[in-house]
Amino acid sequence: TRHLRLRRLLAPTRGLQKAIGLQLLGVVALVLGGALSFKNLVLPFFGWLFGIFRKWAEQIVPGNAAQVIHLLGGLLLLVGGLFMWYGIRALMTHIIETLNPSLKGGKVDVYMRRQMLAQGPRVVALGGGTGLSTLLRGLKNHTSNITAVVTVTDDGGSSGKLVRDKGMIPPGDIRNCLVALADAEKAMIDLFQHRFKDDSGSLSGHSIGNLLLAALSDQSKGDFEVAVQKASDVLAIRGQVMPSTFDQVALKAELEDGSVVEGETSIVAAGPKIKRLFLNPRDVQANRSAIEAIRVADIIVMGPGSVYTSIIPNLLVPGMAEALAASPAPKVYVCNVMTQRGESEGMTASQHAAAIQEQVGRRVFDYIIVNTAIPSESAIEKYAGAGQQPVEADIDRLRAMNQRILPGDYMSETDLVRHDPMKVAARVMALVE
Repeated sequence: TRHLRLRRLLAPTRGLQKAIGLQLLGVVALVLGGALSFKNLVLPFFGWLFGIFRKWAEQIVPGNAAQVIHLLGGLLLLVGGLFMWYGIRALMTHIIETLNPSLKGGKVDVYMRRQMLAQGPRVVALGGGTGLSTLLRGLKNHTSNITAVVTVTDDGGSSGKLVRDKGMIPPGDIRNCLVALADAEKAMIDLFQHRFKDDSGSLSGHSIGNLLLAALSDQSKGDFEVAVQKASDVLAIRGQVMPSTFDQVALKAELEDGSVVEGETSIVAAGPKIKRLFLNPRDVQANRSAIEAIRVADIIVMGPGSVYTSIIPNLLVPGMAEALAASPAPKVYVCNVMTQRGESEGMTASQHAAAIQEQVGRRVFDYIIVNTAIPSESAIEKYAGAGQQPVEADIDRLRAMNQRILPGDYMSETDLVRHDPMKVAARVMALVE
Protein backbone atom coordinates (compact mmCIF):
# COMPACT_ATOMS: atom_id res chain seq x y z
CA THR A 1 0.00 0.00 0.00
CA ARG A 2 2.79 2.47 0.82
CA HIS A 3 4.34 1.80 -2.57
CA LEU A 4 0.98 2.43 -4.29
CA ARG A 5 0.43 5.63 -2.30
CA LEU A 6 3.89 6.88 -3.23
CA ARG A 7 3.26 6.10 -6.90
CA ARG A 8 -0.06 7.96 -6.80
CA LEU A 9 1.55 10.91 -5.01
CA LEU A 10 4.32 11.14 -7.59
CA ALA A 11 2.09 10.36 -10.58
CA PRO A 12 1.16 13.99 -11.35
CA THR A 13 4.86 14.92 -11.67
CA ARG A 14 5.96 12.08 -13.95
CA GLY A 15 6.27 14.34 -16.96
CA LEU A 16 8.19 16.89 -14.89
CA GLN A 17 10.47 14.15 -13.51
CA LYS A 18 11.32 13.03 -17.05
CA ALA A 19 12.02 16.60 -18.14
CA ILE A 20 14.31 17.26 -15.15
CA GLY A 21 16.07 13.93 -15.68
CA LEU A 22 16.76 14.80 -19.31
CA GLN A 23 18.07 18.23 -18.29
CA LEU A 24 20.43 16.69 -15.72
CA LEU A 25 21.72 14.21 -18.28
CA GLY A 26 22.25 17.09 -20.66
CA VAL A 27 24.22 19.08 -18.06
CA VAL A 28 26.40 16.06 -17.21
CA ALA A 29 27.05 15.38 -20.91
CA LEU A 30 27.87 19.06 -21.46
CA VAL A 31 30.33 19.17 -18.56
CA LEU A 32 32.03 15.92 -19.56
CA GLY A 33 32.15 16.97 -23.19
CA GLY A 34 33.68 20.30 -22.23
CA ALA A 35 36.26 18.64 -20.00
CA LEU A 36 37.25 16.07 -22.63
CA SER A 37 37.09 18.21 -25.76
CA PHE A 38 38.47 21.49 -24.42
CA LYS A 39 40.88 20.30 -21.75
CA ASN A 40 43.69 22.48 -23.03
CA LEU A 41 41.45 25.57 -23.13
CA VAL A 42 39.09 25.21 -20.14
CA LEU A 43 41.53 24.05 -17.44
CA PRO A 44 44.17 26.76 -18.07
CA PHE A 45 41.41 29.39 -18.07
CA PHE A 46 39.99 28.24 -14.72
CA GLY A 47 43.51 27.96 -13.34
CA TRP A 48 44.21 31.56 -14.35
CA LEU A 49 40.83 32.70 -12.88
CA PHE A 50 41.48 30.81 -9.63
CA GLY A 51 44.88 32.51 -9.34
CA ILE A 52 43.31 35.97 -9.62
CA PHE A 53 40.70 35.16 -6.94
CA ARG A 54 43.39 33.70 -4.66
CA LYS A 55 45.53 36.85 -4.86
CA TRP A 56 42.46 39.00 -4.20
CA ALA A 57 41.40 36.85 -1.22
CA GLU A 58 44.92 36.88 0.33
CA GLN A 59 44.95 40.67 0.19
CA ILE A 60 41.57 40.89 2.00
CA VAL A 61 41.94 38.01 4.49
CA PRO A 62 45.57 36.90 4.77
CA GLY A 63 45.91 33.21 5.64
CA ASN A 64 42.26 32.36 4.98
CA ALA A 65 42.13 32.67 1.20
CA ALA A 66 40.83 29.11 0.67
CA GLN A 67 37.81 29.69 2.94
CA VAL A 68 36.98 32.97 1.19
CA ILE A 69 37.16 31.28 -2.23
CA HIS A 70 34.88 28.47 -1.04
CA LEU A 71 32.38 31.00 0.31
CA LEU A 72 32.47 33.01 -2.91
CA GLY A 73 32.01 29.85 -4.97
CA GLY A 74 28.97 28.87 -2.92
CA LEU A 75 27.42 32.32 -3.32
CA LEU A 76 27.99 32.24 -7.08
CA LEU A 77 26.36 28.80 -7.29
CA LEU A 78 23.35 30.04 -5.31
CA VAL A 79 22.96 33.23 -7.36
CA GLY A 80 23.45 31.33 -10.63
CA GLY A 81 20.87 28.72 -9.62
CA LEU A 82 18.33 31.42 -8.70
CA PHE A 83 18.91 33.23 -11.99
CA MET A 84 18.39 29.97 -13.90
CA TRP A 85 15.21 29.15 -11.92
CA TYR A 86 13.63 32.56 -12.46
CA GLY A 87 14.73 32.61 -16.09
CA ILE A 88 13.15 29.21 -16.83
CA ARG A 89 10.01 30.20 -14.90
CA ALA A 90 9.69 33.47 -16.84
CA LEU A 91 10.19 31.60 -20.12
CA MET A 92 7.52 29.00 -19.27
CA THR A 93 5.08 31.69 -18.10
CA HIS A 94 5.60 33.58 -21.35
CA ILE A 95 5.02 30.42 -23.42
CA ILE A 96 1.90 29.41 -21.42
CA GLU A 97 0.34 32.87 -21.61
CA THR A 98 1.10 33.08 -25.33
CA LEU A 99 -0.58 29.72 -25.99
CA ASN A 100 -3.47 30.38 -23.56
CA PRO A 101 -3.96 34.10 -22.81
CA SER A 102 -6.89 33.35 -20.45
CA LEU A 103 -4.62 31.43 -18.07
CA LYS A 104 -3.37 34.01 -15.60
CA GLY A 105 -1.71 33.44 -12.23
CA GLY A 106 -0.92 30.25 -10.29
CA LYS A 107 0.81 28.48 -13.17
CA VAL A 108 2.39 25.83 -10.94
CA ASP A 109 -0.92 25.18 -9.18
CA VAL A 110 -2.72 24.92 -12.51
CA TYR A 111 -0.05 22.56 -13.85
CA MET A 112 -0.16 20.29 -10.78
CA ARG A 113 -3.95 20.31 -10.73
CA ARG A 114 -4.22 19.31 -14.36
CA GLN A 115 -1.59 16.60 -13.99
CA MET A 116 -3.42 15.16 -10.97
CA LEU A 117 -6.74 15.17 -12.83
CA ALA A 118 -5.08 13.47 -15.81
CA GLN A 119 -3.97 10.64 -13.50
CA GLY A 120 -7.45 10.29 -11.96
CA PRO A 121 -9.71 7.23 -12.15
CA ARG A 122 -11.56 6.40 -15.38
CA VAL A 123 -15.21 7.24 -14.76
CA VAL A 124 -18.15 6.44 -17.02
CA ALA A 125 -21.36 8.37 -16.32
CA LEU A 126 -24.60 7.30 -18.03
CA GLY A 127 -27.80 9.31 -18.23
CA GLY A 128 -29.34 12.38 -19.73
CA GLY A 129 -31.25 15.55 -18.97
CA THR A 130 -30.05 17.96 -16.29
CA GLY A 131 -29.23 15.15 -13.85
CA LEU A 132 -26.17 13.88 -15.70
CA SER A 133 -24.77 17.36 -16.34
CA THR A 134 -25.19 18.15 -12.63
CA LEU A 135 -23.14 15.09 -11.66
CA LEU A 136 -20.42 15.90 -14.21
CA ARG A 137 -19.82 19.31 -12.61
CA GLY A 138 -18.76 17.49 -9.47
CA LEU A 139 -16.83 14.64 -11.09
CA LYS A 140 -14.57 16.94 -13.13
CA ASN A 141 -13.00 18.19 -9.89
CA HIS A 142 -11.67 14.67 -9.21
CA THR A 143 -10.56 13.42 -12.63
CA SER A 144 -10.39 14.42 -16.27
CA ASN A 145 -10.77 10.79 -17.39
CA ILE A 146 -14.55 11.07 -17.67
CA THR A 147 -16.75 9.54 -20.34
CA ALA A 148 -20.34 10.79 -20.37
CA VAL A 149 -22.62 8.40 -22.26
CA VAL A 150 -25.77 10.32 -23.13
CA THR A 151 -29.32 9.19 -23.90
CA VAL A 152 -30.45 10.20 -27.41
CA THR A 153 -34.24 9.82 -27.26
CA ASP A 154 -35.07 13.47 -26.47
CA ASP A 155 -37.77 14.74 -28.84
CA GLY A 156 -38.80 18.03 -27.24
CA GLY A 157 -37.78 21.67 -27.60
CA SER A 158 -34.81 22.70 -29.71
CA SER A 159 -33.50 19.13 -29.90
CA GLY A 160 -36.81 17.81 -31.21
CA LYS A 161 -36.92 20.49 -33.92
CA LEU A 162 -33.41 19.62 -35.11
CA VAL A 163 -34.21 15.90 -35.09
CA ARG A 164 -37.24 16.51 -37.30
CA ASP A 165 -35.66 19.16 -39.55
CA LYS A 166 -32.18 17.68 -40.02
CA GLY A 167 -32.55 14.01 -39.12
CA MET A 168 -29.70 14.29 -36.60
CA ILE A 169 -29.18 12.96 -33.09
CA PRO A 170 -30.84 15.23 -30.49
CA PRO A 171 -28.02 17.53 -29.35
CA GLY A 172 -29.53 19.10 -26.21
CA ASP A 173 -28.37 16.67 -23.51
CA ILE A 174 -24.98 16.33 -25.19
CA ARG A 175 -24.65 20.12 -25.20
CA ASN A 176 -25.44 20.28 -21.47
CA CYS A 177 -22.80 17.65 -20.72
CA LEU A 178 -20.19 19.47 -22.83
CA VAL A 179 -20.88 22.69 -20.93
CA ALA A 180 -20.74 20.86 -17.57
CA LEU A 181 -17.25 19.54 -18.36
CA ALA A 182 -16.02 22.77 -19.98
CA ASP A 183 -12.85 24.59 -18.94
CA ALA A 184 -13.42 27.41 -21.43
CA GLU A 185 -14.02 31.03 -20.50
CA LYS A 186 -17.43 31.90 -19.03
CA ALA A 187 -18.33 34.05 -22.04
CA MET A 188 -17.93 31.04 -24.35
CA ILE A 189 -19.98 28.81 -22.04
CA ASP A 190 -22.75 31.43 -21.75
CA LEU A 191 -22.80 31.77 -25.54
CA PHE A 192 -23.10 28.00 -25.97
CA GLN A 193 -26.08 27.92 -23.57
CA HIS A 194 -27.84 31.02 -24.94
CA ARG A 195 -31.41 30.27 -26.01
CA PHE A 196 -33.37 32.44 -28.43
CA LYS A 197 -36.65 33.83 -27.11
CA ASP A 198 -40.05 32.80 -28.45
CA ASP A 199 -40.33 35.95 -30.58
CA SER A 200 -37.21 35.09 -32.62
CA GLY A 201 -39.01 33.63 -35.62
CA SER A 202 -37.57 30.35 -36.92
CA LEU A 203 -34.85 30.53 -34.24
CA SER A 204 -37.39 30.58 -31.38
CA GLY A 205 -36.50 28.08 -28.66
CA HIS A 206 -33.19 27.07 -30.21
CA SER A 207 -29.97 27.25 -28.20
CA ILE A 208 -26.79 28.39 -29.91
CA GLY A 209 -24.99 25.27 -28.69
CA ASN A 210 -27.52 23.02 -30.42
CA LEU A 211 -27.24 25.03 -33.63
CA LEU A 212 -23.45 24.93 -33.43
CA LEU A 213 -23.50 21.13 -33.09
CA ALA A 214 -25.82 20.97 -36.10
CA ALA A 215 -23.46 23.22 -38.09
CA LEU A 216 -20.40 21.19 -37.06
CA SER A 217 -22.23 18.03 -38.09
CA ASP A 218 -22.88 19.57 -41.52
CA GLN A 219 -19.21 20.56 -41.84
CA SER A 220 -18.26 16.99 -40.93
CA LYS A 221 -20.55 15.57 -43.66
CA GLY A 222 -23.05 14.31 -41.12
CA ASP A 223 -20.47 12.71 -38.81
CA PHE A 224 -21.91 13.65 -35.41
CA GLU A 225 -18.99 12.05 -33.56
CA VAL A 226 -16.57 14.47 -35.24
CA ALA A 227 -18.97 17.36 -34.52
CA VAL A 228 -19.00 16.56 -30.80
CA GLN A 229 -15.20 16.30 -30.76
CA LYS A 230 -14.86 19.72 -32.40
CA ALA A 231 -17.26 21.24 -29.88
CA SER A 232 -15.28 19.54 -27.10
CA ASP A 233 -12.11 21.24 -28.36
CA VAL A 234 -13.84 24.63 -28.48
CA LEU A 235 -15.00 24.27 -24.87
CA ALA A 236 -11.75 22.61 -23.67
CA ILE A 237 -13.70 19.96 -21.77
CA ARG A 238 -12.28 17.60 -19.15
CA GLY A 239 -13.13 14.18 -20.49
CA GLN A 240 -15.33 13.16 -23.40
CA VAL A 241 -19.03 13.15 -24.23
CA MET A 242 -20.68 10.64 -26.55
CA PRO A 243 -24.14 9.31 -27.41
CA SER A 244 -25.03 5.74 -26.49
CA THR A 245 -25.85 5.18 -30.18
CA PHE A 246 -25.40 7.16 -33.39
CA ASP A 247 -28.63 5.74 -34.83
CA GLN A 248 -31.84 7.75 -34.84
CA VAL A 249 -34.08 6.17 -32.24
CA ALA A 250 -37.34 6.93 -30.44
CA LEU A 251 -38.52 5.80 -27.02
CA LYS A 252 -41.82 3.90 -26.86
CA ALA A 253 -43.81 2.92 -23.79
CA GLU A 254 -46.58 0.47 -23.10
CA LEU A 255 -48.75 2.03 -20.40
CA GLU A 256 -50.73 0.25 -17.69
CA ASP A 257 -53.99 0.83 -19.60
CA GLY A 258 -52.55 -1.14 -22.55
CA SER A 259 -51.95 1.85 -24.83
CA VAL A 260 -48.60 2.38 -26.56
CA VAL A 261 -47.09 5.87 -26.78
CA GLU A 262 -44.01 7.00 -28.73
CA GLY A 263 -41.72 9.89 -27.83
CA GLU A 264 -40.36 11.11 -24.50
CA THR A 265 -42.63 14.13 -24.24
CA SER A 266 -45.73 12.09 -25.16
CA ILE A 267 -44.86 9.38 -22.63
CA VAL A 268 -44.51 11.88 -19.79
CA ALA A 269 -47.74 13.67 -20.78
CA ALA A 270 -49.76 10.46 -21.32
CA GLY A 271 -51.11 10.02 -17.78
CA PRO A 272 -51.21 6.27 -17.02
CA LYS A 273 -48.15 4.73 -15.40
CA ILE A 274 -45.44 3.16 -17.54
CA LYS A 275 -45.53 -0.63 -17.74
CA ARG A 276 -42.77 -1.34 -20.26
CA LEU A 277 -40.24 0.66 -22.27
CA PHE A 278 -38.61 -0.23 -25.58
CA LEU A 279 -36.73 1.47 -28.39
CA ASN A 280 -37.97 2.05 -31.93
CA PRO A 281 -36.19 0.54 -33.78
CA ARG A 282 -35.01 -2.02 -31.25
CA ASP A 283 -31.92 -3.17 -33.14
CA VAL A 284 -29.90 0.06 -32.95
CA GLN A 285 -26.12 -0.21 -32.93
CA ALA A 286 -24.41 0.63 -29.65
CA ASN A 287 -21.62 3.20 -29.79
CA ARG A 288 -18.46 1.07 -29.73
CA SER A 289 -16.51 3.81 -27.96
CA ALA A 290 -19.08 3.78 -25.16
CA ILE A 291 -18.85 -0.01 -24.82
CA GLU A 292 -15.05 0.22 -24.68
CA ALA A 293 -15.19 3.00 -22.08
CA ILE A 294 -17.39 0.78 -19.90
CA ARG A 295 -14.98 -2.13 -20.37
CA VAL A 296 -11.95 -0.20 -19.06
CA ALA A 297 -13.74 1.97 -16.48
CA ASP A 298 -12.63 2.14 -12.85
CA ILE A 299 -16.14 3.13 -11.75
CA ILE A 300 -19.51 3.54 -13.51
CA VAL A 301 -22.29 5.92 -12.43
CA MET A 302 -25.92 5.94 -13.55
CA GLY A 303 -28.03 8.99 -12.82
CA PRO A 304 -29.29 11.13 -11.35
CA GLY A 305 -32.07 11.80 -13.82
CA SER A 306 -35.53 10.79 -14.97
CA VAL A 307 -35.60 7.07 -14.35
CA TYR A 308 -37.73 6.14 -17.37
CA THR A 309 -36.65 8.76 -19.92
CA SER A 310 -32.99 9.41 -19.01
CA ILE A 311 -31.55 6.34 -17.26
CA ILE A 312 -33.33 3.32 -18.75
CA PRO A 313 -33.12 4.30 -22.48
CA ASN A 314 -29.32 4.04 -22.40
CA LEU A 315 -29.60 0.55 -20.92
CA LEU A 316 -32.04 -0.58 -23.63
CA VAL A 317 -29.45 -0.04 -26.37
CA PRO A 318 -28.32 -3.58 -27.34
CA GLY A 319 -25.00 -4.43 -25.72
CA MET A 320 -25.03 -1.69 -23.07
CA ALA A 321 -26.57 -3.68 -20.21
CA GLU A 322 -24.39 -6.67 -21.10
CA ALA A 323 -21.26 -4.49 -21.02
CA LEU A 324 -22.26 -3.14 -17.61
CA ALA A 325 -22.89 -6.62 -16.24
CA ALA A 326 -19.50 -7.82 -17.53
CA SER A 327 -17.56 -4.87 -16.10
CA PRO A 328 -15.66 -5.56 -12.85
CA ALA A 329 -15.85 -1.85 -11.93
CA PRO A 330 -18.14 -0.77 -9.08
CA LYS A 331 -21.46 0.46 -10.51
CA VAL A 332 -23.42 3.17 -8.71
CA TYR A 333 -26.99 4.34 -9.23
CA VAL A 334 -27.73 7.85 -7.97
CA CYS A 335 -31.41 7.89 -7.05
CA ASN A 336 -33.36 11.10 -7.62
CA VAL A 337 -34.07 13.61 -4.85
CA MET A 338 -37.56 14.47 -6.15
CA THR A 339 -40.18 12.48 -8.05
CA GLN A 340 -41.17 13.54 -11.56
CA ARG A 341 -44.69 14.23 -12.73
CA GLY A 342 -45.92 11.86 -15.43
CA GLU A 343 -43.08 9.45 -14.77
CA SER A 344 -42.31 8.59 -11.15
CA GLU A 345 -45.12 10.04 -8.98
CA GLY A 346 -45.15 8.46 -5.55
CA MET A 347 -42.16 6.22 -6.26
CA THR A 348 -39.77 5.48 -3.40
CA ALA A 349 -36.03 4.89 -3.73
CA SER A 350 -36.53 1.11 -3.79
CA GLN A 351 -39.16 1.46 -6.52
CA HIS A 352 -36.72 3.51 -8.63
CA ALA A 353 -34.14 0.73 -8.25
CA ALA A 354 -36.72 -1.98 -8.99
CA ALA A 355 -37.95 -0.15 -12.11
CA ILE A 356 -34.46 -0.18 -13.63
CA GLN A 357 -33.96 -3.87 -12.90
CA GLU A 358 -37.40 -4.81 -14.26
CA GLN A 359 -37.04 -2.84 -17.50
CA VAL A 360 -33.48 -3.99 -18.21
CA GLY A 361 -34.05 -7.57 -17.09
CA ARG A 362 -30.91 -7.79 -15.00
CA ARG A 363 -29.09 -6.11 -12.14
CA VAL A 364 -26.80 -3.40 -13.47
CA PHE A 365 -25.56 -1.58 -10.35
CA ASP A 366 -23.84 -2.55 -7.10
CA TYR A 367 -24.50 0.56 -5.00
CA ILE A 368 -27.36 3.02 -4.68
CA ILE A 369 -26.85 6.59 -3.45
CA VAL A 370 -29.96 7.67 -1.55
CA ASN A 371 -30.60 11.16 -0.25
CA THR A 372 -31.96 11.19 3.32
CA ALA A 373 -32.11 14.98 3.77
CA ILE A 374 -35.56 16.61 3.71
CA PRO A 375 -36.26 19.82 1.77
CA SER A 376 -37.73 22.86 3.50
CA GLU A 377 -41.50 23.10 3.91
CA SER A 378 -41.66 25.97 1.42
CA ALA A 379 -39.82 23.88 -1.19
CA ILE A 380 -42.10 20.88 -0.58
CA GLU A 381 -45.18 23.09 -1.05
CA LYS A 382 -43.73 24.62 -4.22
CA TYR A 383 -42.99 21.21 -5.76
CA ALA A 384 -46.34 19.77 -4.63
CA GLY A 385 -48.00 22.36 -6.86
CA ALA A 386 -46.14 20.80 -9.80
CA GLY A 387 -47.08 17.26 -8.78
CA GLN A 388 -43.67 16.40 -7.32
CA GLN A 389 -42.54 15.25 -3.90
CA PRO A 390 -39.29 14.13 -2.20
CA VAL A 391 -38.28 10.56 -3.01
CA GLU A 392 -38.76 8.50 0.15
CA ALA A 393 -35.53 6.85 1.29
CA ASP A 394 -37.05 3.46 2.23
CA ILE A 395 -33.77 2.03 3.49
CA ASP A 396 -35.29 -1.14 4.97
CA ARG A 397 -36.91 -2.07 1.67
CA LEU A 398 -33.63 -1.48 -0.17
CA ARG A 399 -31.84 -3.75 2.29
CA ALA A 400 -34.48 -6.42 1.69
CA MET A 401 -33.61 -6.16 -2.02
CA ASN A 402 -29.94 -6.82 -1.11
CA GLN A 403 -28.90 -3.37 -2.31
CA ARG A 404 -25.64 -1.83 -1.05
CA ILE A 405 -26.86 1.53 0.18
CA LEU A 406 -24.92 4.80 0.45
CA PRO A 407 -27.35 7.04 2.36
CA GLY A 408 -26.62 10.65 3.29
CA ASP A 409 -27.35 14.32 2.75
CA TYR A 410 -26.70 14.81 -0.96
CA MET A 411 -29.18 17.63 -1.45
CA SER A 412 -28.71 21.21 -2.60
CA GLU A 413 -31.64 23.57 -2.10
CA THR A 414 -31.70 26.97 -3.79
CA ASP A 415 -34.58 27.88 -6.10
CA LEU A 416 -34.58 24.21 -7.05
CA VAL A 417 -34.16 21.04 -5.01
CA ARG A 418 -31.55 18.86 -6.65
CA HIS A 419 -28.36 16.94 -5.93
CA ASP A 420 -25.28 18.75 -4.72
CA PRO A 421 -22.75 17.74 -7.40
CA MET A 422 -19.77 18.07 -5.04
CA LYS A 423 -21.29 15.84 -2.35
CA VAL A 424 -22.37 13.15 -4.82
CA ALA A 425 -19.04 13.19 -6.68
CA ALA A 426 -17.08 12.95 -3.42
CA ARG A 427 -19.11 9.90 -2.34
CA VAL A 428 -18.75 8.22 -5.73
CA MET A 429 -15.01 8.84 -5.96
CA ALA A 430 -14.46 7.59 -2.40
CA LEU A 431 -15.18 4.11 -3.77
CA VAL A 432 -12.10 4.21 -6.01
CA GLU A 433 -9.73 6.89 -4.72
